[in-house]
Amino acid sequence: MEEQRPLYSPHPISVAGPRLLPSSSRWNSIEIDYGLLPMSSNTFDFTPSKYSKSFEFNLSITNKKSFKRFILAFASFIILVTTITLLATLFPRKHVVRESSLNLTLALNQALMFFDAQKSGPLPKNNLVRFRGDSGLFDGNSTTTHVDLVGGFYDSGNNIKFSFPTAYTITILSWTVIEYHEKYAAVGELNHVKDIISWGSMYLLKTFDSTTSTLYSQVGSTSNETDATDDISCWQRPEDMSYPRPVSTCTPSSASDLAGETVAALSAASLVFKENNTLSSGGCGGQAREYYKYNSTGYRDELVWGGAWLFLATGNVSFLQFATENFDYATTMMGGGGEIFDWDNKVPAIMVLLAQIPARSRLPIRRRAHKKLRRGRRSHMLLRLQPVDDAGGLIIQRPESSAPAPLQSVATAVFLSKLYGDYLAVLRTGGRSCKGGWRFTMKSCGASRHLRQVNYILGSNPTKMSYLVGFGNHYPSQVHHRAASIPWDHRRYSCEEGKRWLSSQEHNPNILIGAMVAGPDQYDNFTDKRDEPWFTEPTLSGNAGLVAALIALLDGPAAPPGGMELMEA
Repeated sequence: MEEQRPLYSPHPISVAGPRLLPSSSRWNSIEIDYGLLPMSSNTFDFTPSKYSKSFEFNLSITNKKSFKRFILAFASFIILVTTITLLATLFPRKHVVRESSLNLTLALNQALMFFDAQKSGPLPKNNLVRFRGDSGLFDGNSTTTHVDLVGGFYDSGNNIKFSFPTAYTITILSWTVIEYHEKYAAVGELNHVKDIISWGSMYLLKTFDSTTSTLYSQVGSTSNETDATDDISCWQRPEDMSYPRPVSTCTPSSASDLAGETVAALSAASLVFKENNTLSSGGCGGQAREYYKYNSTGYRDELVWGGAWLFLATGNVSFLQFATENFDYATTMMGGGGEIFDWDNKVPAIMVLLAQIPARSRLPIRRRAHKKLRRGRRSHMLLRLQPVDDAGGLIIQRPESSAPAPLQSVATAVFLSKLYGDYLAVLRTGGRSCKGGWRFTMKSCGASRHLRQVNYILGSNPTKMSYLVGFGNHYPSQVHHRAASIPWDHRRYSCEEGKRWLSSQEHNPNILIGAMVAGPDQYDNFTDKRDEPWFTEPTLSGNAGLVAALIALLDGPAAPPGGMELMEA
């Protein structure tokens, strides 16, 4: 039972008799007997209490010196508050990440660490992943080639280095820095992501020999021969590799898709590192122009993609003209799959990229490019956020297909959709309703769906499992990854010895923090087994899309089209 507290009147009332109020010092008081007043005939009128009350009057100041001090202190307080208010209005405040973004911030921190785990070559002493060491120190020296291809990233759970996914990854990460660099800075990850971009860009600069017109597309073998000892058949840490690592080569004209993607990567990276001579227009930008000399009629989406980025990096209108003139043909070549953005299809990303060019430049070609985009937007949506969700809420980009790894395409779709919505918000351009038309243009109806997709990846799904390793309490423990699955005990394990960890049912001895695995199938089924890579293998391109989605959704300073300052400075 709650304790009864006595009620207090503003003035204590004596029960013994009439109260004597002070009247001889600072105040004069008079006691009134309210019982002498006539009673009102109106029952709604307030009837004063019969208890005695007091009225104070003749307020006087006995200590003028103290009063002056009070007035001075009060005036100083008012001036101080006014000054602070003006300063807060005139000067930008440091962004503080809101509580709702803390989980996304942690996920971003972890997702970036995956790229540190994938590094090849001599690692820096401050590398964040303790179970990795120097590896691939002789890459490029094979029976047929003698070039320096040391560095870069291993593509996934194997030890192969592919130039194409690496270039795609660098393009996407550079794009996120261009658009959301203030967000990266606010969460303390700007230098980290720049280091990742620099690491990949320096490797890409090695993959083209202009004197022989040679592209180096791959280091390592993808042979599936059972008796072969290579990167596929051998389950071995990168640090322990001793088998031959052949180098695959091609020409820019025969591999225009790779050339176009590399152009995009180096051009985007040059914008990130405008103040760095090695990685700016003289390095990445100059090499990108060399790549672009060798184009062909195939793989138009990569060539348009590269041309758009090269225009942004150089300001050369001819590259923009090529991009706009070939855009329709590129979308036709992609067919029905042109709506899904991934490492093999750039059509939706091209539309978003070109959509901002007319807004930032007053070139004669801007009107023509804008018309093409308006026509293209109706036939090829930037984001296919149609209600083709599976039972668990994940949007399936290819419902007619049983293709694995749906998380990758969802992450890139969220990124493009949010980014384009930010552009429209800045330009004050509205869209149609959420039920039809440009679903992605409406910030109010798109934001919650974007977040639901990312939350699905982070654990809000039927399995109650986070598909980002290290995030939350329940995540895949048997990630298909050689370095993570073999103990880091400074002992070398041969290919044959390593096989026991491939088939082991034990948890990985090393936690591959930040790796987004391939994920469930379209029916939300997931198997946490190391020997089923279609569920448990992470990839560079997959994590690049996740990082892009996370930074786009993260609360922070409004950036788009804030990337303009990097491109126009």
